Order: sequence, then C-alpha cells, then structure tokens
Amino acid sequence: MHEVAERGQVGPAKCQIKIGGMQCSFCVDSIRKAYSRMDGVLDVGVSLSHEEALVQYDPGRVSAAQLQETLRSLGYAVRDPRKLRSFEEEDAELHEHRNRLFVAAGFTVTSLALMSAVWLGQMQPWFKWAMLGLTLSVIFGVGWPILKMAWASLGRGILNQHVLMEFAAFGGLAGGLIGFFKQPWPMADFMGAAVFVTAYHVLSGYVSLLVRTRSSQAIRKLMALQPETARVLRNGVEQEVSVEEVRPGDLVRVRPGEGIPVDGVVEDGLSGVNQSLVTGEPIPVEKGPGDEVIGGAVNQTGTLLVRVTKVGEESFLQQVARSIQEARALKPGIMQVVEHVLHWFVPGVLVAAAAAFVIWTLGAWLVTGEPNVERAIFATLAVLVMGYPCALGMATPLAMIRGGGMAAQKGILMRSGEAFQVFKDVRKVVLDKTGTITKGEPTVVEVVASGNYSPDQVIGLAAAAEAVSEHPLARAIMERAEGLSLPATRDFEAVPGRGVRATMEDREVLVGNPSFLAAEGVDLSAVRERLDLLEQQGRTVVAVAEEGRVAGLIAISDTLKGDAAEAVAGIKAAGLQPVMITGDNWRTAQAVAAQVGIEVVLAEVLPQDKANEVRRLQQQGSRVAMVGDGINDAPALMQADVGIAIGAGTDIAIESADVVLVGDRLGAVVDAYSIGKSSFAKTVQNVSLAFAFNGIGIPAAMTGLVHPVWAMIAMAASVTTVLLNSLGGTLLSRRHG
Repeated sequence: MHEVAERGQVGPAKCQIKIGGMQCSFCVDSIRKAYSRMDGVLDVGVSLSHEEALVQYDPGRVSAAQLQETLRSLGYAVRDPRKLRSFEEEDAELHEHRNRLFVAAGFTVTSLALMSAVWLGQMQPWFKWAMLGLTLSVIFGVGWPILKMAWASLGRGILNQHVLMEFAAFGGLAGGLIGFFKQPWPMADFMGAAVFVTAYHVLSGYVSLLVRTRSSQAIRKLMALQPETARVLRNGVEQEVSVEEVRPGDLVRVRPGEGIPVDGVVEDGLSGVNQSLVTGEPIPVEKGPGDEVIGGAVNQTGTLLVRVTKVGEESFLQQVARSIQEARALKPGIMQVVEHVLHWFVPGVLVAAAAAFVIWTLGAWLVTGEPNVERAIFATLAVLVMGYPCALGMATPLAMIRGGGMAAQKGILMRSGEAFQVFKDVRKVVLDKTGTITKGEPTVVEVVASGNYSPDQVIGLAAAAEAVSEHPLARAIMERAEGLSLPATRDFEAVPGRGVRATMEDREVLVGNPSFLAAEGVDLSAVRERLDLLEQQGRTVVAVAEEGRVAGLIAISDTLKGDAAEAVAGIKAAGLQPVMITGDNWRTAQAVAAQVGIEVVLAEVLPQDKANEVRRLQQQGSRVAMVGDGINDAPALMQADVGIAIGAGTDIAIESADVVLVGDRLGAVVDAYSIGKSSFAKTVQNVSLAFAFNGIGIPAAMTGLVHPVWAMIAMAASVTTVLLNSLGGTLLSRRHG
C-alpha cells in the first residue's frame, strides 16, 4: 500500500491510510489506542464514516510502513486512499462476507436443531460429535478473521467487541468440552451459545460492510479535470506529451476550448479563462502575459503560451485533492451518546463475568463448602453473551436510518448519517456564495443607455455583435436580447481578453470591457459616473459603442436565488449564525451579503483556505455546517462537522458532503437542522433502551439463573426493541408527513 502524504525531511510527517474492515466506534477506539501507544506517533485522526486514518508522526522514530503494519496486525486491511476500488472489487468483498454469513447461518440452524432435539429428550450418541464439529468450524473456520483481530487487539492490551465476542465463544466452547467428557452436563447449550454469538458477529460485520460500501468518486473526478496530455514546445517544435513528463520551465501551448494541463504563467497570448474551479465564479477571467493560470481551468477564446511553474504534488488540483483527503481524516469525530462508555464497557463486562465465576466457585465454597462449577460457568457465559454490545452498537445507526427517512420526504439525502447526530449542536452555517446563495450563472441585471440610444438598442447592438461568440458573457447578452430584432453583421473579429468588433450597415460596433473601448478612442465620460457605481457594486460591465460613440453599458452579474434571503432569515430564526465565504473579491461579496442579510463575510478565499477557515471556526468552539456546490468547496465540505451540498452542484462537492439537498432549495438547510435534532432524540431513546437491557441483564446473568440460550434470546430482544422504536417512529412520521 502507498503512503499518501509524507512531506518534508525535517519535523513531523503525515501518513494517510484507507482502512478496510471497520465496523463501529469500537474499531475507531482500537485504532486510536494502538497508534497512541506507538513511539513517535504525535497525533491520530480516525474517521469511521470514511474509514480513514491520518497519522502525524516523527519519521526519525517510526516509519509509514510500521504505521500500516500496525493496522494489518490488528486485522484491518490497508488501502491507498488515492486509488478507489472498482465496483468489481467491492462486490467481491461483499460476496465473500455474504458467503461467510450463509455458512454461519447454516451452522447456527443445525446447532439449534440439535439443541432442540436434546431438549425434547432425543439425545443421540453422535450429537456431541456433531456439536463439537459445528462449534470448532464456526470459531476457527467462519470466525477465523474475527479471532485474528481479537488476538491482535488483546496482544496490544486493547479490549474491544472482537475480544468480548471471543471470550463468549471460547467460554461456550470450554463449557461444552466439560459436557463432552462429563455427563450429565448441558454440552449442547454451551456450544450452541458459542455458535450463536459468533454467527451474530459475522452478521453484524456483513451489515456494516453493506452500509459502508460506497465508492467515493471525489478524488477520481477531481483529477480527471486535468488533461492527460500537454503540447510542449521544445527546441521550437510542438510535441504532445503526457502531463507526467512536463517539467517546470517548459512552454505549453493551450488552444481555445481546451483544458489547461498545468499551473503556470502566461508568456504570450490573450484569452478569457474559466477558472470557476478556483473561485467558484462563473464569469471568465481575462488572462494575458504575466498572469497566472491553473491546471484544470478551461481556456475559452484565444491561444495561450504558458510557462510551467508547478507540476505533480505542488499543482493546484493535487493540492485540492490533498486538502480533501486531509480534511476527511481530520474531520472532528461525530459525537455519539455511547462514546463516553467505550473505554469502560468491554472491561466492565469482563470484570462482571470474572466476578460471576468467582462468586459461584470461591464464594459458593466459602458459604456451602462446595463450589458450584456448573452454575459458575453458566453465569460467566451468560454475562458475556448478555453484555455483547449489539443493541448498543445499533442504537445510533437505526436512529440515523429513521432520520434519513424523514429527510428524504423533504428532498434531503443523507450520505453520512452520523451528520444528523451532530447537527443539533451546529452554531454557525457557512454558505458559499456562487451556486449556493446565487444562481451561479452570469445574467444581465442592468442596461444603461447613453445619448439617444434606448436600452433595447444597446442590447440589440451588443447581441448582434456577439451573435457568433461562445463567451459566457455573450450568452448572457443573447438571452437578454431574446425577442428583439437584431441587425445583420459582418466582419466579426474577436479581440482575445478584451472584446469584439463587427460591422453593421457600414458602421463599426465595439463591444467589450471599458478599457478596450477607451483604447480604441471611445470617450466614456458620459457614462463614467454610472460605470464607477456599477463596478463598486461588483458588477461586470460591458461597454457598447457605435462609430466611436458610446451607446451604453450592460451590467452582468450572478443573481440571487429566489429563496436565498428567506433561507438566511430561517437560519437566523433557528438560532444559527450565517457566514458567507467566497473566492470572489470583497466588493462583490459584501454587496451580495448585504442583499440577503449576512453580516459575517469571508472573501477572496482559495479552496485549500476554505477548509482552514472552517477549521478556524471549529477551533473557536463552534460546530460548523458548510453549504456549497463547487469543486472549490469540496475540502471545506469535508472539513465541516456537517457538509451540505446543493444537489445541482458538481459531483465532487456532492461526494465530499454528508448531506445533499436534492433540489435547489436553500431553505432545506433549516429542515435538515430540525430533523437532526429529532434524530438525536431518537438516538437517546435507543441507547437508553440498550443500556436498560445491559444494566438489568448483566446483574441477572451473574446470578447463574439465566441460561446462556436465554441470554442470547434477551440480546436479540434488545435489538428488536431498538429496531421497533426506530422504525416505529419512522412509520409514524411518514403517516403524518
């Protein structure tokens, strides 16, 4: 497996690892403990949702290979987070676990049949051999992967659900072996309990894998934005080479309509470049000599000659990918009700089991003069079975399923169910500007006519001149001119990065940025005051001139979504503070924020810095929700306690989020917040029920009066109760929804 991030030869390094085989919070706790006990490990972040760990370590004391080997020794798989498993690989893993489950189920049914026969007085001589074979097959065959993980954990002094299960399984096997050689003794009951608890653990593992087998496409789709080849000029000859072969200092030619394959500086040429992946803004940026360009941006109009400055790990897209990966692993752990008992639950059950054994052996001997070995083993095994944390482990996931059902009715998809558990504690909602608060597409918002021209004439002249242009601003003008009669044009000429000129009935028309018209000798004094005001408002201004005289101005901007102001008001009414974040300039950002009623604004923020800004808010003690739709929002969506993607946004943003708003309705953020609070309340109910079974069941089992099989039935009953409590609430919400 590959190390993801180990940067710098001096000081701490980072290693990110994709982990296979995680099931629940006990796994997170086990991995943290294993790493925290290693010399040289400085900090550990483990994400259950994404099955990843980010380890900060001292490379002089421990290596990345040793970190990965630690996980393997615990029984977990180690994968490269840069490489996404194919559907076939995931399906093969599911198929393998499904087969194990089917075999375990077969053994369990057979054991139950033999036990029932014994209970009915139909004991046969070969029954004990059959039960022994079934028990050994389940523990050392089907359950072998679990046994390895338990042994590895126990060897490191880590007590988790695997260790507890194996104690119960081997307790049943030991009790059964006594009955194998000594009669009368309920051998079938003991061995049956060993089979049941192992099979149940296999079932839990399969369900966990089934829920978590989601192939995140974010990194793959992000890196697909970068062209695979580049046209490099070497010795005056243009060669098409792989991007991996490009080196800093090379000259790369990028033609109109092509993706820019590298980070660099424009040496020659003028063009409009769509770099919305950097800023999120839909309006192209004019690039000329000396301007920086980003790999993955789209060159739209002219040809550019770019001097390469960054390649490989230092390139922009690689940095964004790394930001997504690190944010995913550094994301604060989702608060769960059971989190505070993870350190004590398994040790507590083992102590109770040991106490039960001592009470009915040494205690009974002190009181009656004779140890009650049979009851001691019954009590010990019953405690181990009754203490198996299945209901406790399912309490939170089932509440998430309930919350997901309620959310789906309101057009909210829950990709990471744990997010609803923390939503109730969110205090700040960070909203991306473009595509979230605004529509994310340039629109003509104002037309200023000069002299004898009317607004329709200004639009008509501009639309006629731009009729054959593919520039996004030209498309916005054409949409505004729909229904108008446009004059015929000829001699169309695009001036890359500046505007266009065309001839209409022997009159020259110029359309472009104000500096272009000024350079062509057009006097803009008649519209200067209005031009300055529009630019102060953050508008993109297109000037129009005919025969050297200014005809008017066209203001183009991204417009607000219809429910943006109402949604922000709803966020405030819920007691949350809205914060707007954008890669756009401060002037435009402040203007948009004022329209929707947002007081806190973060502008000119790059993608990797968006995640840092979210992290800064978290470090101030606030739980943070982030709402966004673009590639540049992905790291921040991953970093936030709750990442919310607009369903109409990019695939990368959606894959990086915990919650997806299916439509374009920003008000659904408040709905998700309300459902989160309700979901948490249901979690508290479920955990209380689970603890009630454990709290009553374990002391009862210590009496030795609870048969191990009845302990298994009680455990199943606790799971069923939690299930009915969750699904009952869901069905009720659907009935009245």
